[in-house]
Amino acid sequence: MTEYAAFLRGVNVGGVNLKMAEVARALTGAGFTHVRTILASGNVVLESSGGAAAVRKKAEATLRERFGYDAWVLVYDLATVRAVVDAYPFEPEVDGYQSYVTFVADKAVLDELATLGEGAGPHERIGVGAGVIYWQVPKGGTLDSTIGKTMGKPRYKSSTTTRNLRTLAKVLR
Repeated sequence: MTEYAAFLRGVNVGGVNLKMAEVARALTGAGFTHVRTILASGNVVLESSGGAAAVRKKAEATLRERFGYDAWVLVYDLATVRAVVDAYPFEPEVDGYQSYVTFVADKAVLDELATLGEGAGPHERIGVGAGVIYWQVPKGGTLDSTIGKTMGKPRYKSSTTTRNLRTLAKVLR
């Protein structure tokens, strides 16, 4: 059995409101084990004998059927999440700033998003990692940042999701 982090995109932040206890019950009912949710923003840790792609497909289908919304889930084994966090290229705790990781499941989208660093504002930092975009912006400026403005576009829904480093630390506990 492999322990995975399943990141649900757009849950409890933009019109899709789910109770995490119900999400956990639905995923347990779908055959995943040791399911637990972290915070109310669509972070789930679970175990499965399947690979990440199979877990993603099954989780998305389960959530779509149970809750009736266009569910997008990005799934990574916990060792990968830990490696992503450990590779964060900026000072993670800077007073007045938020530190984020955008997980990107599509290589073409990652390549496209990697170019955003060229147009970043003077107080933004954007870096590329293995399957992720790292970024750091002043608190309160997330939605107005180069990445924030871009990630809201519908074309990125199926292949990206963003988490704060502090949230990822809780997922890894």
